[in-house]
Amino acid sequence: MALTLCFVQGRAQSSFVGNWLGKLDVGRELRIVFQVKEDAGKLSATMDSPDQSAKGIPCSAVTATGDSITIEMNNIKGAFSGKLTNAATIAGAWSQSGHSFPMELKKVDEVPQVLPVPRSDRPQTPKPPFNYKSEDVVYYNADKSIQYGATITIPNGKGPFPAVLLLTGSGQQNRDEEILGHKPFAVIADYLTSNGYVVLRVDDRGVGKTTGQVDSATTLDFAKDATVSFEYLKARPETDRKRMGLLGHSEGGMIAQIVAADRKDVDFVVFLAAPGVRTSMLMEEQNAAYMSSLGISPEAIDKYKPLYANIARDIIYGKDSAQVYTSLKQHIDQWVKQTDSATVEITTEIHDENSKEEFLDAAMESYNNRWYRFFLSYDPKPYLEKMHCKVLALNGDKDIQVVSRANLAGLRIGLSKGKSKVVLTKELKGLNHLFQSCTKCTVKEYGELEETFSPTALALMVDWLDKNVK
Repeated sequence: MALTLCFVQGRAQSSFVGNWLGKLDVGRELRIVFQVKEDAGKLSATMDSPDQSAKGIPCSAVTATGDSITIEMNNIKGAFSGKLTNAATIAGAWSQSGHSFPMELKKVDEVPQVLPVPRSDRPQTPKPPFNYKSEDVVYYNADKSIQYGATITIPNGKGPFPAVLLLTGSGQQNRDEEILGHKPFAVIADYLTSNGYVVLRVDDRGVGKTTGQVDSATTLDFAKDATVSFEYLKARPETDRKRMGLLGHSEGGMIAQIVAADRKDVDFVVFLAAPGVRTSMLMEEQNAAYMSSLGISPEAIDKYKPLYANIARDIIYGKDSAQVYTSLKQHIDQWVKQTDSATVEITTEIHDENSKEEFLDAAMESYNNRWYRFFLSYDPKPYLEKMHCKVLALNGDKDIQVVSRANLAGLRIGLSKGKSKVVLTKELKGLNHLFQSCTKCTVKEYGELEETFSPTALALMVDWLDKNVK
């Protein structure tokens, strides 16, 4: 019997060996290619994203059982799970950072050519010669277990100068927070340093020159990384230790809240689309705004919201995988039964038992992701109430990832109960989540826009800093 089982398992694994091409609709169509190999009975894979100029990205783990396969990408907090429907097709879903997208993989002989790297000559990308000093640096945490790679930019002239640490958003990113050929943190650092501020921007764990374990890390671990970087910045002779602060974008703002709540030497914080209410509430609004951007009706979105709320509660409060699976299945089954089929399909892509099981599997992937469980359960209120520093909080009114009005209100309420005496919250007209002046204001448009970061937002930040920090 054991030999038979081994043979069946080996045969099942070999069914997945090859090149698999799928298309992912995330507001724009992205081709995804998994190249699955088998060596000594063990599967491994690499991933290409031809439309994002990415090739040969190692997958963290590949698990095949019977006709099912899961391919994990821990460095981007993503995973694909699916089942063979025939020898050349895998039906499944891609899940990443709490979102799930249906994706069907087709076996192909030839892998699509990867597109050229997105242009890096966006109009705002800084180019030498600079009117300040720029230095690439490496430093370590206390036990030398993690190396950090960073760039520090220093104004010309006599210091010490006020200093800012930049903190990136969700997903592992380089020091420039590079996305689709845009380098927003390079633009921000250039503008701030040209106006008299030392700026440190750092590669995230597992990216560029920064090492460190990513697979099971949460935002709390990234906050520890930020603390190490803050201490490095503090030790630089060019830094004025009494005028040091943090600038965090999206999840980077969450990290800034955690760090600033614990330290009295943080003089100021700039929040760029940072959470002001529970992340579960933000994600519900994000889902609704994203669906709306795809043309889904408000009525269908309203019918979907109770399902999302139940899924979020299961992920946040679930005690173990078995209990969560049972609860998720009950909520999904009940919602599908009570909701008209057109709404079910347009909001979840559920159209039969297989697609319903794929949706359930994607929800379980979210529960099994330590980072996402912490992220979804995060409440900024206790951190905001402990902060002592000056705060500038900005949000674009066209942001569909962190919807501005309720979010800024949450920041004002949380900070009003704390010890921050100087607080300005401002909604910026016409700006998206990346603080670009947008037209369609969809996720797809991020890479289509030439503007990297709104000059209005840059000027507002420096004006506020000059008045309250210098």
